[in-house]
Amino acid sequence: MRFLRSIFLLLFYFLIVTAKGQTITSKVVDAKTKKPIAYATVQFAENQGVITNEEGVFSFAMDATGKKLDSFYISSIGYEKKGFPFEHFSDTVLFITPKAIELGGVYLFDKELSVDDIIEKMIQRIPENTNNDPVKQRYFLRQSIFGNIQKADFGFEKSSIEELNKELIDSIADALPRYSSHYTESLGDFYKTNSAYKVDVIKAAELYDKKNIGSFEDLAKRVEVMLTKNVKPDSYLKIKSGIFSQKVQVDSILSDIEAEEAEKLEKELQNDTISGLVDGQKQIFEELLGEIFYQEDTKLNVVNKNRKYDFTLSGYSEIEEQGVYVIDFKPKRSADFKGRFFINIEDFAVMRIDFENLKNLKNFRLLGIFYRETLYKGSMQFSKLKNGRYELKFADFNFGRWFRFDRPLDVIEKNKNVKGRRKQNELRLNIDFRLTNTNKWELVVFENTLIDQTQFDNFEEDKSKKSTYMPRYNPEFWEGYNIMEPNQAIKGFTVKTED
Repeated sequence: MRFLRSIFLLLFYFLIVTAKGQTITSKVVDAKTKKPIAYATVQFAENQGVITNEEGVFSFAMDATGKKLDSFYISSIGYEKKGFPFEHFSDTVLFITPKAIELGGVYLFDKELSVDDIIEKMIQRIPENTNNDPVKQRYFLRQSIFGNIQKADFGFEKSSIEELNKELIDSIADALPRYSSHYTESLGDFYKTNSAYKVDVIKAAELYDKKNIGSFEDLAKRVEVMLTKNVKPDSYLKIKSGIFSQKVQVDSILSDIEAEEAEKLEKELQNDTISGLVDGQKQIFEELLGEIFYQEDTKLNVVNKNRKYDFTLSGYSEIEEQGVYVIDFKPKRSADFKGRFFINIEDFAVMRIDFENLKNLKNFRLLGIFYRETLYKGSMQFSKLKNGRYELKFADFNFGRWFRFDRPLDVIEKNKNVKGRRKQNELRLNIDFRLTNTNKWELVVFENTLIDQTQFDNFEEDKSKKSTYMPRYNPEFWEGYNIMEPNQAIKGFTVKTED
């Protein structure tokens, strides 16, 4: 029955530069604490570099024809920039020294500004500091989705259909995957203008367990077959959930479950991404860019509602050898976030922002349906282009949701030609289903190249491109390409095979 199939599928969807030459792999560590340094910049050639992953690990391959530097340089906010010679390099761990944020006496100013003056100038300069010219960006994007079913109780109460008994309903609940993870990695070129996006995917991979997808469809089909096999001619089903009900003609259900539709749905489930690889990448970019701090509809409202925040000048630091104000922000009363701005001393552009929500961003509750947006945190770093304006260079963006469905569900078969009581069969459940979903995006832009409108218009997307499915991590897949190194969870990912 399509209604029940939709319920199962809805629950599932809630869960869910080629170079040859010397390759250098290492780990960046704090010389004092010995802890790894996440998302540090590693520059090995002019306008070329990589970012360490959340565990401090990086890897890059040097093109023999590339214009490399005399050494590769590692830099991160709060640390001394340090160079490491290429020749005979074999270190597996690299230590860099912490550098305290300066509290004054380092930078000279024509006029000392208050923290409120700095924030005001930053906001005023956003239009002139934001790039609106067409640009081509070589990017690497990693999406990690984690699902956790906290409770799956279908609350069997009664059934007049022998096959739809408590044992079956309990087995369905037990068969649902309690934990799931889905990783997508892609390397490509992102073409962007002020009003449109295009994507050219060079290579992509997906790691997930296909059985987790198939189980929802298989279970829905089992219930569907049992219901349709037991309904009588001229019957209709009445689906009730609490005070709501829906009348569904059995004839229409049977016609909807034709082989053609089933085949179409099966193909859709087998796609690497629901909307296609290229469109899926564009959708992530659109959502990610829409959450930049100065966008009108971003949840990160520290600019749009700056009067709700307290700002504190904590000192001065450097990003890309440019001096920055280090400004912390926190809510005055009802605002949602705390975090830190790094604002260029000369042009007042935001070069980096770190942020974290302090409370749920959304709490929805209506008639047994609960929804919360529980997590919204990350970092975004921006880099100056040749036109003097700024583009996104790096993003680590995490958001999480909690969902609960706690409602009764009755499926009642009635026959319009039967005299007296028309009820023929009934299945009654009291569902309590709870799950969390966490989504993590890591975006690295290796190169920003300004292009003209003609180049943008002439590029045609190839939407036939697909990602390579991997039931386990393959370390050779990205060999020869510069990407952000995978973490241990990805390296250790493997689909368990049944005996």
